[in-house]
Amino acid sequence: MGEFLTFDEFLNWDAVAGRFTPPARLAVIGDPISHSRSPQMHNPALKARGIEAQYIRVQVPQGRVAEAFRQFAKCGFLGVNITIPHKFEALAEVDEIDPLASRLGAVNTLAIREGRLIGYNTDGPGFLRSVKETFGAEVKDLRVLILGAGGGAGRAVAVQSALVGCPKLVLANRTVSKAETLAGEVTSLSPKNEVKLLSWTDEALAGILPEIDLIVNATSLGMKTGDARLVPAEALLARHLVFDMVYRADGETPLLEDATMAGAKVVDGLTLLLHQGAISFEHWFGGTAPLDAMREGLRNALKA
Repeated sequence: MGEFLTFDEFLNWDAVAGRFTPPARLAVIGDPISHSRSPQMHNPALKARGIEAQYIRVQVPQGRVAEAFRQFAKCGFLGVNITIPHKFEALAEVDEIDPLASRLGAVNTLAIREGRLIGYNTDGPGFLRSVKETFGAEVKDLRVLILGAGGGAGRAVAVQSALVGCPKLVLANRTVSKAETLAGEVTSLSPKNEVKLLSWTDEALAGILPEIDLIVNATSLGMKTGDARLVPAEALLARHLVFDMVYRADGETPLLEDATMAGAKVVDGLTLLLHQGAISFEHWFGGTAPLDAMREGLRNALKA
């Protein structure tokens, strides 16, 4: 999908820095990383703001995030986005952690200020903005079901939903034990509201969906053709709001197809990518991110 620097190339920065005009000052790291559309979103934003800098991809192996962060600081970078599988490793490698990132338990945005590494998490706030923009609703007013609550994305959404005080939060995971610790944590954050663990079966989902307003897929299922259905299609209702954190360039995910057939309102993960990216941009440069330029960049990337 796009060029990226290998980690060895990045460590030899003096030999590769000249490839980038304007100079590379922002990056996204992950493993793999070639699929990331973050450059197509952030580079138009930089241009719209008149900032002479470029955003690039760097493939960083697991276990080498601390080394990467030191190199970014040494090479004059201003900030970094962190994606799978590095969000938890990044949490341990920053000098200062934003309180929300600490509560969400992961770092997906790094700001480098006077050599200090400041860690943020924009996934939770980006989720809130996405729900507000797409559905015209506030998460604090919705009964939320999270599919895949045992993973990092599910954790961020669950904790953020509890922090804003959603009245009912249902955590579904294939292995219930993986969500038990999270359930205890979100209960402590929002003790007056209902938190429920759900065994992920069609029968259990069909039983709980009448009590749910917002369904969130926090798994990777739906990314590939042939992935299993997440919920029984007949249990989806026209009043449901369905948020699939997966996005595909070739059409809707199976969950969104089923939800659309049921008359529900839907949104995919591209909107989350947009809003979490906008919040990252605001951490780096202040003010309000040029959302229109970022949205257009993502649309063009999908067309390509």
